[in-house]
Amino acid sequence: MVHVKRAYDEPAADDGRRVLVDRLWPRGLTKRQAAVDEWVKAVAPSAELRTWYGHDPARYAEFARRYRAELDAPEAKTALGHLRDLAGDGELTLLTATRDLDHAHTAVLERLLA
Repeated sequence: MVHVKRAYDEPAADDGRRVLVDRLWPRGLTKRQAAVDEWVKAVAPSAELRTWYGHDPARYAEFARRYRAELDAPEAKTALGHLRDLAGDGELTLLTATRDLDHAHTAVLERLLA
């Protein structure tokens, strides 16, 4: 089972593996507070794509399409495969600093890993 949470949310006993999937570390959050098991930067959207998107919900469909295309790159494909393996081993929680989880890259990842 794959879950998505903000990195700032309190860790829960049922989170399983907690994996940060942002390219940048969440501002103001210590590693202890985040309780991150792994940081998989390679599945995060590129800086160019994040800048173009600007978290504008009106651009989300196009953002998701472009992001899925970025996930076809060799490094991202390998990292996505690693996340699939983790999800197959038990509970997996994808962590992001993004506020709007419905319009974030983690929503795309969650669908791909389901």
